[in-house]
Amino acid sequence: MKFIYQCITLLLVSCLTSSLFVHAAPKQGSRIQQELVAPPLLPEHDQNYKGSPRTIAVTLTIEEKEMEIDDGVFIQALTFNGSVPAPMIVATQDDFVEVTLINPATNQMFHNIDFHAATGAMGGASITGIEPGEKTILRFKATKPGVFVYHCAPGGRVTPFHVVGGMNGAILVLPKDGLRDAKNKKIDYDKAYYLGEQDFYLPKDSSGQFIRYASINEAMEPTIKLMQSLIPTHLVFNGRVGALTGSNALTANVGEKVLFIHSQANRDSRPHIIGGHADLVWQGGSFSNPPLLDMETWFVPGGAAVAALYEFKQPGLYAYVNHNLIEAIQLGAAAHIQVSGSWNNELMESVLPPTPIN
Repeated sequence: MKFIYQCITLLLVSCLTSSLFVHAAPKQGSRIQQELVAPPLLPEHDQNYKGSPRTIAVTLTIEEKEMEIDDGVFIQALTFNGSVPAPMIVATQDDFVEVTLINPATNQMFHNIDFHAATGAMGGASITGIEPGEKTILRFKATKPGVFVYHCAPGGRVTPFHVVGGMNGAILVLPKDGLRDAKNKKIDYDKAYYLGEQDFYLPKDSSGQFIRYASINEAMEPTIKLMQSLIPTHLVFNGRVGALTGSNALTANVGEKVLFIHSQANRDSRPHIIGGHADLVWQGGSFSNPPLLDMETWFVPGGAAVAALYEFKQPGLYAYVNHNLIEAIQLGAAAHIQVSGSWNNELMESVLPPTPIN
């Protein structure tokens, strides 16, 4: 009799569990396999989507690899899809974001993923932990519009090591029917760029040269020790000193509205466009609040992403910098924007070129 009761109990539990899973499955519309691209670019997307919620499916493959972050300077990097920062993901509010996370058998470390845009389970970190040779799939509903950081968060003292090793990116969750300005007027952008600001901590040898480690395990302890100083040796956009300058400069035309998405997973930053402004800034990355107007410099808190929009008025070379100029000039947090078009003398002109004083 006891055996029969046990069988009935197990059957009821099984049915109840099955029922919970069936009812927990969300109703999803169309499915889009989003092809992620390396920053500063964003994947193809509809900035004015207003249909029923979709499933935005993406794949993030963890790559542990050596990367050159300055001429002759190398780190043992931890990355999603091989780039620092990780690729931008784009969805619309109430879409379901389905992330296939892959940790190849050739890797050495345990990894997971924490989405600041997600609700519950430590942003997904507590249910996505995978060892080398494993994969997992996370699905969450993007309930809040804005720009949000995501990063690896394996727990304990190694979590910041993973983040400053490069395992962080951002997701853009657009409001239904797109962005609006401070007067609730519809606004579109002509281009969008993603700038991921990254602090690196590279130990030096007794002669003052940066050490090139043979493996992540070899680099871990000395790097963690140096990180405790809270003083980075490099602070860069998109994974390398000069990654967005010179021939790699961002481009725009006079009259184009450009959306700049700036993330910093670990430290505060103060973006500024030298020669320009931000017409609109969604402070804290939230699209639920009206944007700030006409900002010279704006604020990106550590562990956040912020969106700013600017319509370029003059041609020429602009510098996009962290306006802690020590960090921009000496550590590397600077990018260039090459803008094409016709010059407007009403906005600026040279009244007297450099001339000797008589």
